[in-house]
Amino acid sequence: MATKKIMPAPICLIENSSSGQLTVNQKALAILSGISQPVVVVAIVGLYRTGKSYLMNRLAGQKKGFSLGSTVQSHTKGIWMWCVPHPTEKNLTLVLLDTEGLGDVEKEDPKNDSWIFALAVLLSSMFVYNSMGTINQPAMDQLHYVSELTEHIRSKTVPSLDGVDDSAGFVSFFPDFVWTVRDFNLELKLDGHPITEEEYLENALKLKRGTDEKTKLFNLPRTCIRQFFPTKKCFVFAPPATWKELPKLEDLQENELQPEFVEQTGRFCSYIFQNAKVKTIQGGIVINGPRLESLVVTYVETISSGTVPCMENAVSALAEIENSAAVQKALDCYEKLMSPVKFSTNTLQELLDLHTASEGKAIEVFMQHSFKDEDQKYQRELRNHLLAKWDDFFKQNEKESTKRCMTLLQNIFKPLDEAMKNGTFSRPGGYHHFLQKKQKLKEKYEQESKKEPWAEETLVKYLQSMEDKAETILQVDQSLSEKEKMIEVEKAKSESAMQAAKQLQEMQEKSQQLLEQTEKSHQEHVKQLIKKMEEEKQHMLAEQEKALNLKLKEHTQIIREGLQNEAKQLENQILSLQKQIHTPRPSSPCTIL
Repeated sequence: MATKKIMPAPICLIENSSSGQLTVNQKALAILSGISQPVVVVAIVGLYRTGKSYLMNRLAGQKKGFSLGSTVQSHTKGIWMWCVPHPTEKNLTLVLLDTEGLGDVEKEDPKNDSWIFALAVLLSSMFVYNSMGTINQPAMDQLHYVSELTEHIRSKTVPSLDGVDDSAGFVSFFPDFVWTVRDFNLELKLDGHPITEEEYLENALKLKRGTDEKTKLFNLPRTCIRQFFPTKKCFVFAPPATWKELPKLEDLQENELQPEFVEQTGRFCSYIFQNAKVKTIQGGIVINGPRLESLVVTYVETISSGTVPCMENAVSALAEIENSAAVQKALDCYEKLMSPVKFSTNTLQELLDLHTASEGKAIEVFMQHSFKDEDQKYQRELRNHLLAKWDDFFKQNEKESTKRCMTLLQNIFKPLDEAMKNGTFSRPGGYHHFLQKKQKLKEKYEQESKKEPWAEETLVKYLQSMEDKAETILQVDQSLSEKEKMIEVEKAKSESAMQAAKQLQEMQEKSQQLLEQTEKSHQEHVKQLIKKMEEEKQHMLAEQEKALNLKLKEHTQIIREGLQNEAKQLENQILSLQKQIHTPRPSSPCTIL
């Protein structure tokens, strides 16, 4: 079971100071920020000195790591983290969270236990509750923290209008639940018949009929476990060794442990590896290291400020960070795709085609990494940045093309320039000779520059710069009469006007191409946005249907147990969920522009 460790040893993730202040360890956050893979987060909680750390070490594939301790004092303080490669899924990272023991008599502020419990629930995708002995009423009384979750966690910022309690939404984002019962010395039997560990847990979670205060207190933790957590599993463990050997448990070889305990530990680890899911949040958003880092910071800062962590707010805070990063990733993608052939395109259409393909891929990257982009705020930001970058590419391409064309013109017309300097055309008939030479060079330039996007504009400017010299050659040509010279002047003006008209037409064609490109860009944004919104809608429906199915299953069980009052309360939650699922949602406007 040994694995190559991402971290050589656990590190404190959330520190719990002697004054009861929770703070985040920056070194631990730095480790999370470097984990790009999706994470499976397994957290364990329970009373102190109940062997939580041993199980977490086994999940890490190690005998030592999380501190076990061998005295009556709690060793783990705050929440400790160990990130290791997932032993069966190579593309996942397993994040193990070991929490300080609940109920430590040395703790100054007992309320911190509730916050540690709540944080373990919020951060994990598999939540392990570890206890000793049996699942009896004292064990349930010790699990009062689960009953307090409604005071320490909220799913929505604004209460539901239909009056359904906020905790009804917990099941959509709570982790799966595993109860590990240590030093279990009883036989798994009920009414004389063998039962499974799951049946043992199911029986322990049965509710009592009645409305008196004692019955309500009895039912409360059981109801919370049944209704908050999507799936529930139980493992019982025999004592690992004799009481004398327990202080050195981590030093014992496997053959020195009780065989039954070894087998049970193996089954527990296999179950976790096979069934613990990738951590996600509302909307089906997959959590990786940096996203887990953000959640940790958000929750701890919220608790430290004296307010209650809210899943909706946490998702929004994470979305702000992720969407900003998504914009940058999309821009990096665009620049990377545009850079290799930055200014070597031969026509404007080729540059536009390259831009279209690069922009489409950039928008796709943004959609992959963004979520909960309210009113398309970040997509509009991306669009504006892409427009600016495209404008830069366009202008730079114009500059480079003009530069190449000017160099080509200077090389082609160099003999003509030298001839003018040498006075070759300052003789009778020189003007017509000049025109013939210029026309041949012009045709040569047009042939060699026909794929350059700014060839015509550069040629017009270059020829305009020669007009004064051409006028001088015309005036000194003694073979022409004044009338002929006037005719030639008008002809030159006409040619210049025709050249300008040709240039104007090309500019209009370019403008039309750019307008069409702008419309294509808008349509691409809208197309990918609609696809994204549909995916998010399907994720939301899937979450709601999952929650509804769990509520219906629980409702059936409650009816079977004859608990009519509890069934009616649950029916309100079921009706609310059904209404959410079947009520058509108004389509959000595509406000990209």
